[in-house]
Amino acid sequence: MDQERLWVLQAQRGNEDAFAKLIEAYQAPIYNLAYRMLGNANEAEDATQETFLRAYTRLHTYESERKFSSWILSIASHYCIDRLRRQHGKVASLDEMQSASWVPDEHPKPEEETLDREQSAVIGQMLGCLPEQYRVVIVLRYWHDLGYDEIAEITQSTESAVKSRLHRAREMMAAKLQEREMAKKEKNPNPRRMPENALSRSF
Repeated sequence: MDQERLWVLQAQRGNEDAFAKLIEAYQAPIYNLAYRMLGNANEAEDATQETFLRAYTRLHTYESERKFSSWILSIASHYCIDRLRRQHGKVASLDEMQSASWVPDEHPKPEEETLDREQSAVIGQMLGCLPEQYRVVIVLRYWHDLGYDEIAEITQSTESAVKSRLHRAREMMAAKLQEREMAKKEKNPNPRRMPENALSRSF
């Protein structure tokens, strides 16, 4: 039995120290998911706490044949989606989203760093424009590097639906990016343009 599975089993039996180990292991992934879904650090912290609270009270429903990571990310994802819906689709601002990193190059060249930051901020804003169901599959796929099967399990969907939502989300983000570039061009006939392949390079 691996260490994580042992912690889960012990936590289900009421061992609070074991559950604390699970919190330590998943605090960063849950926070990162919540931040990129909600676009706000304070809300992400609240969502992280709420996720662990819900996980603790629902531990008896966890089935050992399922990956614990999928189970707890599912709780976090659904909480964030519900929270966004309660906010009536509030879109995160550019300032809120610009610290998010969109699949960055691990070793960017110095002359590319400024442009990379600009691209990261813009694509983060595009992410904030997506409907909740599209946003979550993008985050799970490109920030958490999950396969279609695991995303389908987390979102309680099918692999074909996940692929369809990813395709549609990329189209929507590309359209938003094009609209932004056209608006900038109207204001400034000679703008410093983002490379046309900036979005495609992120996937």
